[in-house]
Amino acid sequence: MPDQLALSTLQQFLEIIGTFAFAISGIRLAAAKHFDWFGGYVCGIAVAIGGGTIRDLMLGAVPFWMTSPLYIICTGFALLFVIIFTKYMKKLDITWLVFDTLGLALFTIAGIQKSLAYGQPFWVSIIMGCITGAAGGVIRDVLLNSVPLIFQKEIYAMACVAGGLVYWLLSWLGISNNFTVLISFLVVCIIRILAVRYHISLPVLRGEE
Repeated sequence: MPDQLALSTLQQFLEIIGTFAFAISGIRLAAAKHFDWFGGYVCGIAVAIGGGTIRDLMLGAVPFWMTSPLYIICTGFALLFVIIFTKYMKKLDITWLVFDTLGLALFTIAGIQKSLAYGQPFWVSIIMGCITGAAGGVIRDVLLNSVPLIFQKEIYAMACVAGGLVYWLLSWLGISNNFTVLISFLVVCIIRILAVRYHISLPVLRGEE
């Protein structure tokens, strides 16, 4: 029982931090397109809860944001954060990437843990982690009339898959849950940041000439 309670608390903590991080990334991109405050909030909430909502519906669970107003409120704080600190954030071109990467890693892990808690096998949980981390970004990009990031050559969803595989491997080896979460989180972040920094990408499909 204590282990289950600790896992539930950790999962909720990851989802709240991930919500804040993802919401900021969505609001920042909306600001770059000169959306108003409401439009920015919609983009923020879409990227923050979109992937988790799809995951929960596929798992047959009540969408996580419907069980507590914390996620809606958290997105509101993210909007205020961007509004107040916009002039400082503009000086850091890497800011949106950092927040987006944090959200990607945190939501990937939260998705894996929740799927495992619902009795899903690891291969399903890895897919659910990927959906949790990346699907919200697809919704955001559609709202912003942009080509979804995961459909471009930039490595994004594959970082989620890699983090999920590391999570599975460490769990199979009997490594403690806290250490497994930490390492998996770092793997997603490192792969994403290195891919952007050194322009690492998957091969591009070639159409008929």
